[in-house]
Amino acid sequence: MPRREGPTLADVTRGRILYGGDHNPEQWPEETWHEDVRLMKEAGVNSVTLGVFSWSKLEPRPGERDFGWLDRLMDLMHGAGVGVVLATPTASPPPWLGHLHPDTLPRDEDGRTEWWGGRQHFSHSSATYRRHAAALTEDLAARYANHPALTLWHINNEYCTYDWGDEAAARFRTWLRRRYGTLDALNTAWGTAFWSQGYGDWAEVLPPRRAHYLKNPTQVLDFKRFTSDMLLECYTAERDIVRRHTPHVPVTTNFMPLWAGQDAWRWAEEEDVVSVDLYPDPRDPLGAQSGALVQDMTRSQARGPWMLMEQAAGAVNWRGVNHPKPRGLNRLWSLQAVARGADAVCYFQWRQSRQGAEKFHSGMVGHAGEEGRAYREVKRLGADLARIAPHVGGAPVAADVAVLHDWHSWWAGDQEARPSREVDYPRVLGAWHRALWQAHLTTDFARPTHDLSAYRLVVVPQLYLLTDAAVDNLLAYVRGGGTLVCGFLTGVADEDDRVRPGGMDARLRALFGIRTLHEWWPLDPGETTACEGFRGTLWSEELEADGTADETVPYRGGELDGLPAVLRKGRAWYVSTLPEPEALRALLTRVAGEAGVRPVLDDLPDRIEAVRRGEVLFLLNHGREPVTVEVPGTHRDLLTRTTVTDRLTLGRYGAAVLGP
Repeated sequence: MPRREGPTLADVTRGRILYGGDHNPEQWPEETWHEDVRLMKEAGVNSVTLGVFSWSKLEPRPGERDFGWLDRLMDLMHGAGVGVVLATPTASPPPWLGHLHPDTLPRDEDGRTEWWGGRQHFSHSSATYRRHAAALTEDLAARYANHPALTLWHINNEYCTYDWGDEAAARFRTWLRRRYGTLDALNTAWGTAFWSQGYGDWAEVLPPRRAHYLKNPTQVLDFKRFTSDMLLECYTAERDIVRRHTPHVPVTTNFMPLWAGQDAWRWAEEEDVVSVDLYPDPRDPLGAQSGALVQDMTRSQARGPWMLMEQAAGAVNWRGVNHPKPRGLNRLWSLQAVARGADAVCYFQWRQSRQGAEKFHSGMVGHAGEEGRAYREVKRLGADLARIAPHVGGAPVAADVAVLHDWHSWWAGDQEARPSREVDYPRVLGAWHRALWQAHLTTDFARPTHDLSAYRLVVVPQLYLLTDAAVDNLLAYVRGGGTLVCGFLTGVADEDDRVRPGGMDARLRALFGIRTLHEWWPLDPGETTACEGFRGTLWSEELEADGTADETVPYRGGELDGLPAVLRKGRAWYVSTLPEPEALRALLTRVAGEAGVRPVLDDLPDRIEAVRRGEVLFLLNHGREPVTVEVPGTHRDLLTRTTVTDRLTLGRYGAAVLGP
């Protein structure tokens, strides 16, 4: 997926790891700004993001501009040697915009207006919103194009708005005309012969608003595609403005981790730098693995180094109970991001707010100030990053395994009327990635139509929707000598969410040695199904083999007794249930070994994560107790600047970064 040739993250880092975060000094008196600079220098901060939520400050009344405060900040940061990631503040319009132009406000599926007073209260389809956003972006870019502090543009923030309003409806119809051309083609794609839904005039076509009963699933699928595209139009409009003024400055916007509203594969093609916000729950025993999943996915979208735009130094403020990070966990998870390809480690936010909706969200400088534990740990991490940056910056992370993921398949499979609402796509994806992570196998992510030839093993946790091109790509991968493992409910529907004859693409059934898929047998919460050698969870399928499989693992007992739960035909595997975690790990470890995939180190303890980035080996202890790790040979720990021979002990949430 070729992306625009232009400036990259390497043009900004220049051998460093960017370190800092969102800085919102407009919330503080100016005398605080100089104190901030002192603390930044002590902590090794070399990058701050300015202006994310400053629209009302920059444009207090329509057409007015107040850049003086931002001029002083830009100059202050440059004088301190701190680069600025300058944001367009268009994620949170000022109250006057919604008051004067109600058409800029989004409406929900019931037609209710989402008012100002929070954030992201803009309609992606509103021509008025787009015009005002472009005007401010134009002036911002013109004013700071040549400022020496400017290192990166950050467009908007966490694009995540939906809109079911009238202007969105008009744009939806335009989008559908481009996609289908005629109403006949739309009616065919949407299957409107069902429930007398046939459209005879484009004016009849609406977004999937509140309905008496189940909505048309393909209409919902297209609305999700449309929403991603409309948000992308908003992004590219502002991106093109800043690029015209500063073609040498990279542009990014921050993804939310595994968020359903954006086709991030497509979005990444439009960015110079791919960035993400990442907030695992510190109380979640699988928090490190969920972080690794997002990091692997973001690196794969970037096809190289990426930017951790936001994380928390301590607690967040939006969970039911918001726990702080225990001592050492912030450092550990930050180093995990670097191990998995991040060349920027940043936070929301620099100084914890005293007012507003996020005053209980932690900052690099918390309410306790420079004496607080959060800031002390931030200082330590800054020193760590400075030590390792020359050895890891820009270096690749090698992976022989690809996990396939596709937003369109997720959107289609997440419909209201499906066999089991217990089947949650992120949960299934996470279970398969976790099995590989616990087997100490580094993974990339890929789209099902990407070139897969570089991977020894390709894993498909679940792809309910597969286009013909995607199916052909999987078949070609196996024919070329690759090993493929597919989970249940894969290849069921085509790109219009039309169930394929037989309930699974016939080419895939032949690939796995399946004659007939008779029935899907979803399992109740907590229910398991016995298979030979393991237990399955969540799902099962009534499959009839065609006699060509080289290996089968049968169900034992119940309605499916003796039928295949797992089939292998040559290098292609099909798993018709979700094995319990240890069983899935054992299966993927076996398949990976047979495909020639090996972990970075053998015999690693379960709590230890090992990732090689370039010539450097990261060892991370995700437990609270010390662990001794065997590392044959002599190495240099770049964090402690000591020599390590054959073994080392990692303390609570400890880390080592071993160079040659």
